[in-house]
Amino acid sequence: MNRDGFWGLIEDARASVDDTVADPDAVADALTKVLGTSEADEIVEFGTELARLQVESYRWDLWAAAYLINSGASEDGFDSFRGWLLAQGREVWEAALADPDSLADVVDEDRPEGFEGFDGEGMLHVASHAYKNLTGDEAAYWKAVDAEAPDTPDVPAGPEIDFDDEDDLQTHLPRLAALYLDA
Repeated sequence: MNRDGFWGLIEDARASVDDTVADPDAVADALTKVLGTSEADEIVEFGTELARLQVESYRWDLWAAAYLINSGASEDGFDSFRGWLLAQGREVWEAALADPDSLADVVDEDRPEGFEGFDGEGMLHVASHAYKNLTGDEAAYWKAVDAEAPDTPDVPAGPEIDFDDEDDLQTHLPRLAALYLDA
């Protein structure tokens, strides 16, 4: 599956969701159904492309954006944030990778009570769930994807950003810093 096919499936799933920003889990549910109509090897190809995108997005500047937007981001939190970002579609994804500060146009700085962050963990598991639903063998899915997917680097790409240094965050992400850092 090429990248266009990958994003086409995500767009098909997004079309059935009213608010992908607030409800990435609905995108994940719809995508699991869309993938469920695919052949097992196509699901593995989707999962391999997802793994490639996760590696490409393993960057300090995007992690810093997740840190600001979610008031913190552990490594697992950063993974889940990138799942949320996938649910926003190709245009938002590519804009965020070109300039993570562009997410200031997507997120709402007013966090409602009970807000748990921009988290799309479900998006990271759609292919494995679809594969298991189709074949009953999730272990075979992971074996196939792991054989093709690149390894995640030990350190994020790009210049390191100190998440605890407000000046560093303001330098790299001025628009998001203006939304989320206390004056």
